[in-house]
Amino acid sequence: MAELFGSDAYAPAEIAAKIKIVGVAKAHMATLPLVMLGLLAGAFIGLGGLFFVIVKSDATLSFAVSQVLGGLVFCLGLILVVIAGAELFTGNNLLVMAWADGQVTTREVLRNWVYVCVANFVGATGLALLVYLSGHTHANGGAIGVTVMKIALAKQNLVWVEAFFRGVLCNVLVCMAVWMAMAGRSVVDKVVAIVFPITAFVAAGFEHSIANMYVMQLALIIQYFEPATAGNALSVSGMFGNLMPVILGNLVGGSVFVGLVYHLIYRVAAVTQPATTPRVKKD
Repeated sequence: MAELFGSDAYAPAEIAAKIKIVGVAKAHMATLPLVMLGLLAGAFIGLGGLFFVIVKSDATLSFAVSQVLGGLVFCLGLILVVIAGAELFTGNNLLVMAWADGQVTTREVLRNWVYVCVANFVGATGLALLVYLSGHTHANGGAIGVTVMKIALAKQNLVWVEAFFRGVLCNVLVCMAVWMAMAGRSVVDKVVAIVFPITAFVAAGFEHSIANMYVMQLALIIQYFEPATAGNALSVSGMFGNLMPVILGNLVGGSVFVGLVYHLIYRVAAVTQPATTPRVKKD
């Protein structure tokens, strides 16, 4: 179909097939590389979060400008994951396509999700510690650290229902970014495909579990080492009170509203597509 219309991008049906093939490979990956790539992804998304906070710490920007510009620079995280290669829990929710097709087992999918999510958490935490030790949070007259605390506290205070549905909407856009990046054949193609969905979810204030791991752990580190200035409003239980509904929301958004929907579309299309019969040459 792509050749018919003169484009070298993969068509949606081809993307679906590619994602299933990639899903099988991810589900069967050995534990050590899976965990190491998960650590990288947690750090990569944290770098996107770091970039976002720099923009948000500038009080001279209007709300809309800071949200959109912050979303734009946050794209660094998923660009690093997709181009450099890493295992990200939210993107790996698309493994459900290979599972629905019977190519991987439920146990294999859950193994991938659990290992990758935990590794993402450790990677994001490790980056948060390095960022604090670098003195970055004191930049802009301390506004970076203040902004981190403000963002983390707002996330901790989110009610469960809002956190869940913000997680759903976030991962619909993240998985659509991954889906469209699979259509590209070059680095530029993939970057362009990533930018708009990711900018949109960040600008809208939706919740990404791995990004939250980074910013909330950094806030807890600041609070631990600088209690006199940061106060003690944040807690580990408060962090997990945010992460649990957001992780569940991300899971539903990515696996159900993107993965299963596209699986059903192209499964039905394959079943209902009329069979073509070869022409017989007449003498």
